[in-house]
Amino acid sequence: MNLREDISLLRKLDDVVLGYDLVNDYKNDTTYFGAIVGRVANRIGGAKFILNGVTFKTDANDGKNTLHGGSKGFSDVIWTVKSYKKHSHVTFSYESFDGEEGFPGNLSVSVTYMLLHKIKLAVKMMAKPLNKPTPVNLALHTYWNLGGHNSGDIMSHTLKLFGSKITPVDSELIPTGEIVPVRKTPYDFRRPREIGSKFDQLPHGYDINYVLHKSRRSRHLRKVAVVVESKCGRKMELWTNMPGVQFYTSNMLKNEKGKNGTVYRKHAGFCLETQGFPDAVNHPNFPSQIVKPRGIYKHFIVYRFTAH
Repeated sequence: MNLREDISLLRKLDDVVLGYDLVNDYKNDTTYFGAIVGRVANRIGGAKFILNGVTFKTDANDGKNTLHGGSKGFSDVIWTVKSYKKHSHVTFSYESFDGEEGFPGNLSVSVTYMLLHKIKLAVKMMAKPLNKPTPVNLALHTYWNLGGHNSGDIMSHTLKLFGSKITPVDSELIPTGEIVPVRKTPYDFRRPREIGSKFDQLPHGYDINYVLHKSRRSRHLRKVAVVVESKCGRKMELWTNMPGVQFYTSNMLKNEKGKNGTVYRKHAGFCLETQGFPDAVNHPNFPSQIVKPRGIYKHFIVYRFTAH
């Protein structure tokens, strides 16, 4: 990638991502704009889980539940720049300590952002438990609006999701443990349609985990979604190696002051957070998120951006 292409992609990304102008705004952030969340992303029901016969109590920062790792999860700690190569990549690292927000064991974590091509962005998240088994489920919490971060809501974006099942939740957004088909429900995006086309059938909007289809070829990433904004013609495609994706339509945004003085209101952006299933630590039928010492957690995401 040459310098001109590098700068062009970064400028385009900045335009379609919701965020803040100042560092201090991120310090007080409650939206998780663009954050890496963990040690365990999404929710843990009752803020506790059992591992090898021991009950671990995690920080309850969402009512009686844990959300995105607790009150001081990975989105609220200082990461270190581990490596950087101009026009190529940057890697950040963090050393999570035993007992942090209630989770067991020391955990060495890194995230790398890579510019693969003038239209592609890749993210690689890795974590190594150093002394104890521990749950790990990292997620990138980016809010997208392909019409531009200041263009209003995302209702007219067209979405296709490569998942035919969801993990339904209770009133506190904790999974019930079921895995059910999306067919004949407002959660069915197997064929492209506007995000807002069935909002009248939902109480608040979308905030649900989809079970992604497996890749037809082993070791290949799963196709997650295709999103198109028809007015400007921007298109985003997404791939991952994770089994699930949280589709969230920023239902809880409320007059949040962001970049260039923009005020972000409800449904100003959408999130497609690739992940393990929420509350998997309390549902044995969900894919396990427990990583043992000498094991490595690996999470890959690839975005491709084009325009009509």
